[in-house]
Amino acid sequence: MRFILQTGPNGAHPCRPSVRRAAAAVAVVAVLGALPISAEPVRFDPETGAATYETQAHGVSVSLTQLLPDQVRAFYVARGFDLADADVFADACVYMTVLRNDTAPGEIDFRLSDWEAQHNDEVRPLPPLEDWLAQWTARGVPDSARLAFRWAQFPSEQSYAPGEWNQGMLATGLPSGSRFDLIARWTIADQTYEGRLDDVLCTE
Repeated sequence: MRFILQTGPNGAHPCRPSVRRAAAAVAVVAVLGALPISAEPVRFDPETGAATYETQAHGVSVSLTQLLPDQVRAFYVARGFDLADADVFADACVYMTVLRNDTAPGEIDFRLSDWEAQHNDEVRPLPPLEDWLAQWTARGVPDSARLAFRWAQFPSEQSYAPGEWNQGMLATGLPSGSRFDLIARWTIADQTYEGRLDDVLCTE
């Protein structure tokens, strides 16, 4: 995999080509982390009130920044979704999610299928990308709109060497107003690590 030197507000950084395209599609700020510790909002958007939650450990960062339903709806309507289809995803409690290998002692590997949300004492997997794409096909969403959706999502699985990162939209499938804990997992040299963001609020 070839890496591209991308310039941002903090200078140049290596970024996978898929990251560059996803980042160009969605403008959001976030940083990430990795140990099972409680998380509090670290900042709020002064206009929307949306919170960013983040945690860091073992050289890895994880963060969630909520995308409000109106923002998600407008994004997908502008890319070919009709309003009814855009509403389905907008109402699924969507976050811009960032995973960054800052200084981990090697490459990190993750699969989104290993991540979980805890809500009302119930542990549930996050809705897989494949399920969303199958739903859009069944609902007759145009090919170009489905492609835009795929590029904007947080990847289902990937590997990051130190200094690499990615971001994308991630739906929890929970209703607005929910509070939940996110458990993110990854491996380094076949050893599993867990990062936890507790009491994350999905603003209505």
